[in-house]
Amino acid sequence: MKSTVETMESDTGVARSAWSVFAELVKARLTALVLLTTLSGFYLASSGSMDWLLLFNTLFGTGLLACGASVLNQYMERDLDALMPRTAKRPLPSGWMMPEKAFWFGVTLSLVGVLYLMWKVNLLTCLLGALTLGLYICVYTPLKRLTIWNTLVGAIPGALPPLMGWTASTGSLGAGGWSLFLILFLWQMPHFLAIAWMYQDQYEQAGYRMMPHVDPKGTRTARHALAYALLLLPISLAPVYFKTAGWFYGAAALILGLGFVWQSCRFYAVIDRSRARQLFFYSIIYLPLLLLAMTINKAG
Repeated sequence: MKSTVETMESDTGVARSAWSVFAELVKARLTALVLLTTLSGFYLASSGSMDWLLLFNTLFGTGLLACGASVLNQYMERDLDALMPRTAKRPLPSGWMMPEKAFWFGVTLSLVGVLYLMWKVNLLTCLLGALTLGLYICVYTPLKRLTIWNTLVGAIPGALPPLMGWTASTGSLGAGGWSLFLILFLWQMPHFLAIAWMYQDQYEQAGYRMMPHVDPKGTRTARHALAYALLLLPISLAPVYFKTAGWFYGAAALILGLGFVWQSCRFYAVIDRSRARQLFFYSIIYLPLLLLAMTINKAG
């Protein structure tokens, strides 16, 4: 593999920009979502004037951790990624980067991220970051090949970033932070169950044990998606109860939550790829709109 500052070349001789390879290696879109939820937790927990330097340090350290986790995840799954069309063009299975380089890159990013949070933020946020990394790499990633409940486990590290933002701002855990954790935890389930149904054949081919693996008709998958959407509806109102956000947010959360339930009901009524895709896209719209309403209508 050859590389320059501007372009990289795979073993097949096809050139590609170094930035696009890097962005895919660190899962730039996923990292952006992690930073968005961390920012939301920090902002909602802050009182008085915003500590911009602390916010920067929190996002920088969390971003390093998220990037490192994504690189290590792809290192561990590179052989299985090569078996699925949706992941076969990632940097490692397609030969854009050597596995050894990716491994040490991921380790470096992760370690620097943990140490940076401890140095510039606080120990509690550092510990939550280390827990997120450990659960994602050491528990969730291997479980994807062992049990259909891997998604439930993986939702825990996926829900910790807003809690990290909260602890970075306050130095302690709080009911408002835990409510954000639960919202993110429950949101992930319909989101990823829809993905699992959309790409069930590819997951099966690669040896991943997702819920459709034991549910070929999709009834169980759709029922679980609906159940989590129903649970999310009242939990999304918790920030109003804990006086983290006001009633405008509450109204927005209710409307968005009913929409989520409706899309999940439609998927349950007609279990096909089209309805799963619609549920998936609604989940993508739901979360940023919910966080935006929460930010606009922050209490206090």
